Amino acid sequence: MFPQDYPRVNIEAVKPQIDGGRYPIKRVIGEKVHVSADIFKEGHDKLAALLKVRKVGDKDWLESPMTQGDNDQWHGEFTVTAIGRWEYTIEAYAEHYLSWVDEITKKNLPGANIGSELLEGLAIIKKGAAKAQKDDRARMENIIAALEGALTAGEHAGAVELGVGSVMRSLMAKYPDRGEGYQLTPSLQVMVNRPITRFAAWYEFFPRSQSNTPYRHGTLQDSIRRLPAIKAMGFDVIYLPPIHPIGYAFRKGKNNSLTALPDDVGSPWAIGNEHGGHTGLEPKLGTWADWDQFVATCRELGIEIALDYVMNCSPDHPYVAKHPDWFFHRPDGSIKYAENPPKKYQDVYPLNFGTTDRAGLWQEMLHIFLFWIDKGVTTFRVDNPHTKPVPFWEWVIGEVHRVHPEVIFLSEAFTKPKMMRLLAKIGFAQSYTYFTWRNSKHELTEYVSELTGSEMKDYFTGNFFANTPDILPPILQIGGRPAFIMRVVLAATLSSVYGIYSGYELCENAALPGKEEYLDSEKYEIRVRDWQAPGNIVDIITRINRIRRESAALQTYNDVHFLSVDNPQIIAYAKMTADRSDIIICVVNLDPFHKHSATLQIPLDLFGIDYHEQYQAHDLLSDERYRWWGPTAYVELGPPEKMAHIIKIRRW
Repeated sequence: MFPQDYPRVNIEAVKPQIDGGRYPIKRVIGEKVHVSADIFKEGHDKLAALLKVRKVGDKDWLESPMTQGDNDQWHGEFTVTAIGRWEYTIEAYAEHYLSWVDEITKKNLPGANIGSELLEGLAIIKKGAAKAQKDDRARMENIIAALEGALTAGEHAGAVELGVGSVMRSLMAKYPDRGEGYQLTPSLQVMVNRPITRFAAWYEFFPRSQSNTPYRHGTLQDSIRRLPAIKAMGFDVIYLPPIHPIGYAFRKGKNNSLTALPDDVGSPWAIGNEHGGHTGLEPKLGTWADWDQFVATCRELGIEIALDYVMNCSPDHPYVAKHPDWFFHRPDGSIKYAENPPKKYQDVYPLNFGTTDRAGLWQEMLHIFLFWIDKGVTTFRVDNPHTKPVPFWEWVIGEVHRVHPEVIFLSEAFTKPKMMRLLAKIGFAQSYTYFTWRNSKHELTEYVSELTGSEMKDYFTGNFFANTPDILPPILQIGGRPAFIMRVVLAATLSSVYGIYSGYELCENAALPGKEEYLDSEKYEIRVRDWQAPGNIVDIITRINRIRRESAALQTYNDVHFLSVDNPQIIAYAKMTADRSDIIICVVNLDPFHKHSATLQIPLDLFGIDYHEQYQAHDLLSDERYRWWGPTAYVELGPPEKMAHIIKIRRW
């Protein structure tokens, strides 16, 4: 059976798209989407291609012409200007008028009989004129009349000049015949988020540890008093662990002890008691009025609130009595507690997403998100999303974004790479990464290149946390203050989104022997700190965050350019804006124990600098300035203080 209708133009290899268009690419407001495609057709017709874009739900497309490059590859771009879902597609068609212009120009030789070709062109031009509006139609009809007169008089050269002249070309470009073409279907999608999704500095702290008095449970009022100092360091997102009522049954003691003393406060991740569950507030932290004041203070300071979204329930959680079918049960009828062998969490019951009441469970989980959004939370750090069904996340994030497209979701999934990628594809705007465990130059180069230089950059934004309450990396345990400086520079400059957990600025590194966990972990007890303790790196962190805010290059996530360095303990990389108006080179000593020197290879062509041109290297960390020229530069870095350069390249 012969096809009755088929595309006459082929559109292939469209980029960017994720898994054949199954998932949206991601951008933030103001970012450009660069689109390319292979577009071709049988025969020798000239082609035209349009990039078409609109917000999902809008009727009309915004169109812009694509440009033909080598080997039938076409290019175009558009800028996203509002949060939410967008869609884009490509329409390509045979450009009959330009094909005729090409043909008639080649055949218009002395003595050639081109009367038939001129008639063909006249028909094409008349078709365009029929679609023209007002003054354009009048102008085209005047030219058509003159062209017909020239044809009648046998003045073919004059007819050609009228048909292919600049006036007719500009008019025909406005009214092309798209009849012999094809529009890519289905369209591809873009998820557009707020800029803070792609550029932010996160600070995590436990409100209950913000008291100035040893052993006294901190409150939201104490936390409010702490906020100005956090803002002064340059952080714009406050990340809070769970602030809900904490269960009593099987409460963990200090250092995860199975036996809790009467004054032990328990783990905030064991949620729920008689004061409520996931929509409750731990009474020791204060009242809802205190929470409202905390939110208002954050807004005044320009700080956004990220809240830990945890599906854990203590045995005292209201769900246990009201919805026992939402939990896993042993054959004897008892409810199973959570485990991650060899770790056991006797104080936590995980939710069973295989329950027969799936609709009830899913709707309640959505309700929790919406409740806290109404309370002022703009970001959710989701705990262990890889242990829940992916379709649930796609559904619940979609439902939240349907009414609150501004909300950001961070995936805390330290798991297999494919699952981490899938969670990003289905809606998580940010993701925890393996950065915490990448230490050598090879490891960092390979991993960051994958995140920022491969297809992953179109959907996966890695939030580089230097430490977390769960993870005290070995390099911080043994490397002392130089290691803390080195790792925060790496986190803050390799990614445009990074974070630290409080205590980092004090270089806290006491660990449980043989483990990547803190001794006297704040997860199980209250910590009271002297924020000005000797040896702190508050000033360094403050300077780094200021440099980030003032350097457009460090606000970009994609395409980290690693430089060749002749010392394996020195890593160097560059970030730059698209117009090369801001170029930053970061050089970091990865050895916290020894000084190292190295020669860097400077990519002058990439920077647009002539081989013999002198330029200034301004170290924004130390404010030192160096005169460089040529493709190499010498550096020397080492403990105790000078672990890194953040260099701005300035042209003379």
